[in-house]
Amino acid sequence: QVQLVESGGGLVQPGGSLRVSCAASGSILSVNDMGWYRQAPGNERELVATITRGGGTNYADSVKDRFTISRDDDKRMVYLQMNNLKPEDTAVYYCTARIIKWGENYWHDYWGQGTQVTVSS
Repeated sequence: QVQLVESGGGLVQPGGSLRVSCAASGSILSVNDMGWYRQAPGNERELVATITRGGGTNYADSVKDRFTISRDDDKRMVYLQMNNLKPEDTAVYYCTARIIKWGENYWHDYWGQGTQVTVSS
């Protein structure tokens, strides 16, 4: 069993900052790429940022220079630091990780349950 659990969402004013975290747990042999996606009401889920096991990062144009993704492999966690937040950043934020479980020989993409981020005055 593998679980991804997000935390740290909430309500923040425009221009404010927030950090969301995601912890992977369970029968994990190895974690490869990790990332964050978001979904606003009426919209499709979209990529926010990804980070490879080697630390390489990729960002959506809409969040470049405002958001920073990072990971701690010892703790099996991924973080998203969000600065200068805008109302259009309001969405449910989901973390994802590509994981091999003990006893298996293939990668599988796992998703968390999501955490709400609301940017409003």
